[in-house]
Amino acid sequence: MGLLDDVQAVPRRTMTLFLLADVSGSMRGSKIGAVNDAIRNVLPIVNDINDSNADAEIKVAALTFSNGCDWVTPEPKIAADFEWTDQTANGGTDLGAACSELASKLSQSHGFMKSGSGSFAPVLILLSDGGPTDDFERGLSQLKQNNWYKAAIKIAIAIGDDADLEVLAKFTGNIEMVIQVHDVESLKKVIKCVVVTSSQVGSKSSSSSAGADAPETKQEEVGQAIAQQLQGESNVQIGQEAANVTMDDNW
Repeated sequence: MGLLDDVQAVPRRTMTLFLLADVSGSMRGSKIGAVNDAIRNVLPIVNDINDSNADAEIKVAALTFSNGCDWVTPEPKIAADFEWTDQTANGGTDLGAACSELASKLSQSHGFMKSGSGSFAPVLILLSDGGPTDDFERGLSQLKQNNWYKAAIKIAIAIGDDADLEVLAKFTGNIEMVIQVHDVESLKKVIKCVVVTSSQVGSKSSSSSAGADAPETKQEEVGQAIAQQLQGESNVQIGQEAANVTMDDNW
């Protein structure tokens, strides 16, 4: 037996990408169609990132919310095994319930997360086109007590002018992590950009940036990278620009 025969590969840590998708009645038509199409098409890219990543195994979990909320799969899965079910839109916008349910799964004992040494902080991507119709503040309060939420990369995609930017900024903790889109093709492009960039940054051991202008956190790194990639997109507004400028939707 050779000296290396008993050497075992070091297990990769896990990074879970959570998608929280609004499937309320106002998402009917081109909005929900774009979300379905974008998520289906980005999963193979996430799988490629996973396969080439020596540091982390990337898993995907998706929570939809309208009247209540539901997980698309019973537990996170690698992108190759994750089956996105095309969603139909109806009902209210129970974002508070979604926050409470997410908080229950961001745990080590009964949820989706492994121990701190076995997991990278998760990525939380919220997509919504309106305002909550339930007790959002209560749900968010529960979520904010969770340490994985505190450490997570948090991004929100505001779909159209009716999206509640203030609510989405409360979820991310920073208006600069809110991206507003006004048409179908921009929504598809933004979902792809956000999912891919956050997967790449969130699943590596440390930032590769250096220098005085280097971001202090992975969330800042993701925000800077997304802003750079979406620069010049006429139907996309990021952060304070979305809060200050009103554009016509084209759905």
